[in-house]
Order: sequence, then C-alpha cells, then structure tokens
Amino acid sequence: MTKKYPYIKYEPQRLTPEETLRRSGEYRSFMDRRRTVRHFSDKPVPGEVIENLIMTASAAPSGAHKQPWTFCAVGDPALKTEIRKAAEQEEFTSYHGRMSEEWLADLAPLGTDWHKPFLEIAPWLIIVFKKAYDILPDGTPRKCYYVNESVGLACGFLLTAIHNAGLVALTHTPSPMNFLQTILGRPENERPFLLIPVGYPAEEVMVPDLKRKKAGEVIVWR
Repeated sequence: MTKKYPYIKYEPQRLTPEETLRRSGEYRSFMDRRRTVRHFSDKPVPGEVIENLIMTASAAPSGAHKQPWTFCAVGDPALKTEIRKAAEQEEFTSYHGRMSEEWLADLAPLGTDWHKPFLEIAPWLIIVFKKAYDILPDGTPRKCYYVNESVGLACGFLLTAIHNAGLVALTHTPSPMNFLQTILGRPENERPFLLIPVGYPAEEVMVPDLKRKKAGEVIVWR
C-alpha cells in the first residue's frame, strides 16, 4: 500500500493582473538599489533582526527539503578578530600569487585588496555552512541532495532580506575557507560556503559606479 504523506492547503495571494504588474515593477526597482558595501558602521543591530533574516533565508527551497545549511551568527568581538586575522592571511596569499593577472585586473575597478577591516567593524558576521550530508541522532550519515544549489538559493533569500531590512552586506569568499570550520567548531559534515558581514552602512559610504546588464543581455524569449 502506498504510504500517505500529510499535506496542507496552500493559500496563494490573489492579485489582479494590474496589481501583479505594479508590485513586480516596484520590487524590481527596490532590488536594483541593492549594492555590495565594504564600509560598515559599528552601529549595533539587534540579534532579533539577525534571527529574522536567517529564518527568512531558511525558507528557501532545497533538494528533497533537506535544508542542508547552518548559519553561524557571530557578534563576539574576539571571534570576529580571530576570523579577520585568518581571512587576511588567506587573502594576502591570494593577492600575492594565487590570483591570475586577469583576475586581479578584473578586481581593480572595485578597489579591493587583502585588508578586510569590515570583518571586525560590522556588528555581525553570518557564516553560511553547507551540509555535505546529514547526521542522524544515532550517528548514521544521511545523504543531502543538490547541496550547492540549495544553499545558494538560501543565500539569495538572505541577501534580499538584508536589503529589505535597510541593512547592507558583503558576500566575502576568502579561499580556502576551512579556517571558519575550525574557529567556529563546526562538525565534519559542514563546509563553509559564504561569509557575510551585515550591518548599517558607514556615513557617506561610496560604492563603485557599476551598471547592471540590460534585459536584452540576460533574458532570452522563446
């Protein structure tokens, strides 16, 4: 006999076509104002806000609903300093040998280098870990599916939630990132995926004058 799984009724939003068009346009404009910021204020952000952001990210779809992610919210100054030191060590090596000349040239307009003061200044660091596999209560490993895709979707939800809350973020990917697993004491089945400083922007913050691709460059209609 086929096993029955519980379902609940989905209650969709019932919008008019005009309302759908209006809201989609407004949200497009809102998200187009989102920018990556490297200069943060040290103004505190309540932990409640960070929890809301993370739980919004955790609402993302995932392969077989495995939700293969852990979000470490780091606000402790000593831990942030330790993370900065380790990240800068890896970044120094990257900028002085690991990165190709082409890569460095592409980064030049952004004004980045191996110094990462934002890792201490931002009130929170959210470190996203992907679960290569689950561990059941009895210690048995259990497979996760489409892990990178699922965690990538959750990070997209997270960045959107951060922008919606009037905060800014930076998607930081020091490579390799194994030091985060060690510093934060995460288990073997979790691997660092993304390091995201979160907070308010510094006063009079400046960002590169970048242009996003136009619709005709990113959409193919068939």
